[in-house]
Formats: sequence, structure tokens, C-alpha cells
Amino acid sequence: MILSLTPPNLQQEPIDEVPSLWSPLELPSDRLFGTDGIRGHYGERLTPALAAQVGFWAGRVLLDAASEATDAQIMLGRDSRNSGEVLATALAAGLTAAGCEVLDLGLCPTPAVACITQKTAQALGGVMISASHNPPQDNGIKFFDRDGAKLSVDLQQQIEAALRGAWQPSTGDAHVMPLPQWAKYTSHSALVEDYLTALCAPLPSLAGLTVVLDLAWGAAVHTAPAAFRRLGARVHCLHERPDGDRINVNCGSTHPEALSAAVVELGADLGFAFDGDADRVIAIDNQGRVVDGDYILYLWGTALRQSGQLPDNTIVTTVMANLGFERAWQAQGGTFLRTKVGDQYVQAAMTERGSQLGGEQSGHILCPRHGVSGDGTMTALHLSALVQRSGQSLAALVDQSFCTYPQVLKNVRVDCSDRRRAWQQDSDLQTAIATAEAAMGDEGRVLIRASGTEPVIRVMVEAASAELVDYWTAQLVAAVEEYAS
Repeated sequence: MILSLTPPNLQQEPIDEVPSLWSPLELPSDRLFGTDGIRGHYGERLTPALAAQVGFWAGRVLLDAASEATDAQIMLGRDSRNSGEVLATALAAGLTAAGCEVLDLGLCPTPAVACITQKTAQALGGVMISASHNPPQDNGIKFFDRDGAKLSVDLQQQIEAALRGAWQPSTGDAHVMPLPQWAKYTSHSALVEDYLTALCAPLPSLAGLTVVLDLAWGAAVHTAPAAFRRLGARVHCLHERPDGDRINVNCGSTHPEALSAAVVELGADLGFAFDGDADRVIAIDNQGRVVDGDYILYLWGTALRQSGQLPDNTIVTTVMANLGFERAWQAQGGTFLRTKVGDQYVQAAMTERGSQLGGEQSGHILCPRHGVSGDGTMTALHLSALVQRSGQSLAALVDQSFCTYPQVLKNVRVDCSDRRRAWQQDSDLQTAIATAEAAMGDEGRVLIRASGTEPVIRVMVEAASAELVDYWTAQLVAAVEEYAS
């Protein structure tokens, strides 16, 4: 199949029916949509041909689901990966063929796409080309609805059904639907300024603070430093250019070692490490220690509770959150709610309960009062303001919060998707888990899960002592490796 990437707005003639280009592709049997959109190696699972089809059928599904007349604008952003531009072009070709107008935001963080989508009255949705914290050879496609929230599971399933030739729209047969003329595809990178304005508006001056930002060669290279400088902070940057060959490589939120050393060397007040698309952040205190999402949630939650801005004193987080965090929050009368791993599950639970703070240990933090999605820059700015307002260092605040239980997370590669999905049906593996849980009792816990974004099964063990953690981690990793072999 030959895919033409001619700019879609050059097409003049209306199309009477769905052309053969949009006929179903041969797709792998496992699901395309994981916990954070479609993700995989560029050129293998994720290709321009697939991106064009995803754009086309996403456009048709979103238009079909629209409850009212709309101008059908789609906000499109990308991170710095080398494959981002061609995938964005292909995706836009599909979207415009479906009758959607694409507003290309260019290089920007994922939360910028969500924010701008929410603030645009004519928006039908948004889409980001990024594989988040994954290595440079990966890429992904994640969608937002017109309110800036992650696209619902139902709509994701409809898009996937359409890709497989099995979608039934409300208007009739998907493959004889009349199509409009090609819609427009235009650059609107200036809209990112609206995102920066929204970030900074509720915050006080940060004058007097010195921060170091690890920008991971990714999507936040322009926006995060601009936001901190706009609020008066003194800013030092690491990995500060967009670089598709080095995005996330030994830097950013998954590798904060260089940032930790820089904070200590420069005598900075704080450091912040973003991932490739800047929807998560890991903080570094003034002593060079890592401050993960659990501590950020605890500190921000405490500040919100003290100011009466935390409904029911509830924090929503995931099964990965540390037991030390949970017990400390409950000890001060707070409610602690866990969901499955994935910010979409956290966000769904927060929406259902009307919660104002939630997130993940990995640094995805959601605070609906200040942003529609998980946002690393928003989180970093508010934590900085909290530290400045307290009159104490971040290290002091962390020392006054809670002590984490030792926790180890190991990834066991399992290339077979069927094996990854079926691990819960293996009796030997279930026996190994039950044995570990019984041995640790109330002193620890085990969490094993198949990743929704990588070909691995994750093994997490947490206990009151490092000896227990190390022993049972080794036992369970061996059991998963045996299962995978």
C-alpha cells in the first residue's frame, strides 16, 4: 500500500465514499490501545500507514460521537522524537480526510495539548505524538476528548474496531459514509502561549528561588524554563535542546542522577526532572535526594488540606503508592484511595468523587483546580511555590513528612503478548505470590502486573525491611522468568 502524504488542504474535489486507502490493515491480534494510547517501536508496530488510518478512523469516530454541531478542530502536538514529524504528517492526513481541521501545535508538552483543547470552543479533541518516558526508537499516539481528558475506553475501543473493519457508526455503514472535502491542516504553535499563561496565572512570584531543570531533550525544552523565568526564578537547565536521538537517554524523570549532582553543585533550592513529553516530574531536594510522586502528593495534599481546598481530605493514587505514604496520610485523618496503574484510572476516580488531588508515584500529578491533565511543569511550579511559602527547604519538608517502606520494582521482559496477559492463570506463579504474601503478612505487599506500555511484567515488592524486599523480589522475579521461558 502506498501512502500519499501530500498536504491534505491541497485536495479540492469532494470524496464520495471511503477510499481504499482507509480499508482495514492487517493488525496484530493484541490490543493497539494500552494504558496510555497506542505505543511501540517506530517502523514496526507504529508506522506512517497505521498513523494515517488511526487519524482517519479517530476523526470519524469522534465526529460520529459528537453530541452537537462542531467545527471539528483537532489540536496536534508532538515531542522531539525523530519519528514524530512523519507520524504527525500521516496522522493529520487521516484526520483531515475524515473532515477534521488540524491545528498543529508543533513541539510541546502533552499537557499543553490537553489544556489548549479544553480552552478551544471549536475543538473536537486533541492528539499527542509521544512515547512519554520510553526510549527514542519508540513513539506513540494518545488522544484527548474535547474537555482535555484522556479519551474514554469506549471511544478507544470504537477506533480500534474501525481499524479492524468492525465499527458500526450511528449513521450507518462505516465504509459507505460520505466524506466531506479535505479539511485544513495549519500551524498554530503560538497557541502554546495560552498554555503558559494558564500555568503561571494562579502562582505567586518565585523570585529568590534557584531551580535546575532536566528537560530530557524533550517536549518541555521551551515551556518549562519560560514558565519558571516568567515567575522570577533563577533557572539552570540540563539537556535543554530538542534532540530525537537522546530523548530520555540517561536523563529526565527516569534517570535523575545528573540532576541530583547539579542541584548540589550549584547550591540550588530544587531540581525537577521531566520525562519526554513533560506530563510527569520527579523533584530533587536541596540535598540532592529524589522526591517522587508520593512525597509530592503528600506535601501538596497537606497544604491543600490546611487551606480547606481538599474535599474529604482525599488523595487518589495507584496500587504503586508506598505503604509509608498511605499510613502517614491516614494517620492525619486523610482518605487514601488506590486505583489501577495509569493516570486515566486516577483521573476517572477523581472525577467520580470530585477529588482535587491525585497521581502516581512516577510523578504524574493531577490537580483539576489548576490543570485538566497530569502536568509536570504545573506540578513543579506549585511545589516550588509551596516550598517558598513554607520558609523551609524541600529537604526539611520531606524529613517532616513520612518514611517510605523499602520498595523494589523489577521488569521482566516477556515478548509474547499472550503470555503477558495470561500470567494470572499460571498456578506456579500464583503459588509463589501467595507464599511471599503469607510470609510478609502486614509487614509488606506484592504487586505484579503486565505493563500497558512496554513488553514487560513488572514485579514490585514492598516491606518493612530491605532484607525482606530483596529476598522476595529475587524469588518472584525468578518465578516470572520461569513463567516467561
